[in-house]
Parts: sequence; structure tokens; C-alpha cells
Amino acid sequence: MRSMSAKVPSSTGLSMAATIDLPDGEPRAWALFSHCFTGSRFTPAAARVCKTLAEHGIACLRFDFPGLGQSEGNFAETSFNENVRDLVAAYEWLRFHHEAPQLLIGHSLGGAAALKAASHMPELKAVATIGAPFDPAHAVLHFAEHISDVDAHGSVWVTLGGRDIEISRHYLEDLAEVNPEEYIHKLRRPLLILHSPTDQTVGIDNAQKIFMVARYPKSLLAIDKVDHLLTRQGTAQRAAELIHTWADAYLTPAAATT
Repeated sequence: MRSMSAKVPSSTGLSMAATIDLPDGEPRAWALFSHCFTGSRFTPAAARVCKTLAEHGIACLRFDFPGLGQSEGNFAETSFNENVRDLVAAYEWLRFHHEAPQLLIGHSLGGAAALKAASHMPELKAVATIGAPFDPAHAVLHFAEHISDVDAHGSVWVTLGGRDIEISRHYLEDLAEVNPEEYIHKLRRPLLILHSPTDQTVGIDNAQKIFMVARYPKSLLAIDKVDHLLTRQGTAQRAAELIHTWADAYLTPAAATT
């Protein structure tokens, strides 16, 4: 397995820093990973899941959303729906420069974005989420006590994961307009929902709601003894192994698609 850096244009033309994890031989398929709220492509979930999949022959692209990690942009000027469009932009870049990803994986809020973006990815074969909220507005719980400050001043700085992040009124208003029931029901892709029953950040009831709204084929798998950020040793790799086993039935080898 080897990794290489890349630059991917966002939906608005910003440069998004990316990493491609490649298997030692020719990839049997490609995957795209969507990281968590205010995270980056180097979070344990993103890096370890992608590297583990690469060891199984699935090449993976993971990237930093605009305003986060090493990507260009100001987070306060972004939105959930813009991130959805950024995911689609990454899909199109991968399709043009390498091969259209057949597998889309999203962690936490990145999972919610993946659920909405998937219908705009025509060659996608399967979607997997890890600890995803049913309603993207769940992200507001991270800074609920500051919402009045956002209303008063237009934005507020909060500390999340040890970093200072500016949350804007625009970001909150965009979240409020999202209707998860509409796009989850229209997914029309095989769906794997991974969620820990002991997740203290995004409760497993979110996974149950996603499962109820989504169409078949769909699977909900409770992964015990796993924290929300997949930081405990071996947990991200465990999630990746489960995704690989499940997705194998849906992925088409590259040679068969040409």
C-alpha cells in the first residue's frame, strides 16, 4: 500500500488537499471518503479506513473540505450543501483523472453529506456511513450554547477538537433548510449503516432513523466498543473490514467496466 498527495478543485474552484491511498497492484475499484464535522483527511477514521481498504485492493481518495485541514477557503463561508457539492466535485475529478469511485464512505456529518451527494454520482455502486446523524442539523449540538451569539453577531468562534472554528449564521441557516427524509429516500443505492450503540456524540437512534427512511437493499450493523471518532486502537480498521466484506458483492472489477 502506498499514498500520494493530490489537489482537487472544490465546487467553487478552491483547491482541496487530498490523499490517494493505493494498493500495491492495480486497484480492483475506487472509493471516496467524506470526513467528519470540522475534521480532516488525517482523522483516524479517514486515514485508517482508507489505508485498510487499499490493503484489500480498493484505492481511496480522502480530502479536506474547504476551510479545513490543508485546503483553501474559510470554513465560515462554507455550508453543508456546499460540502455536498464538493463531494460531487471530488467524484467528478476522480472519474476524470483515474476512475469513477464505486464506493462512497462518510463519517459522522460527512456521512450525512454522502447520503445526499450519492444520487449525483451516476457510477456509484454502494454507500457506507459510520456514525452518521440522520439530520445534519445535529451538528449544532456541538455549539448549542453559542447559537444566540451567532444570531446577535452573525458568527461566533468556538473550540472544537482543540481548534478554533468560526461558525456563521449562513452555516446554521443552510443546515435548517436540509430535509434528510427527502434525499435518503431517493438514495437508490445499496446502503450500509455502521454505528456504535455506545456512541456518545451521535446516538444510535440516528442510525435507526436512516435505516427506516432508506430503501432496500440496506443494512444496519451495530459495532460495539467503538467510540464516535474511531480513535481506539483497531476500531477504524475493524470498520473498514466490515465495509470491505459488505461492499465486495457490489463492486465491479475495473477490467469489467471497460
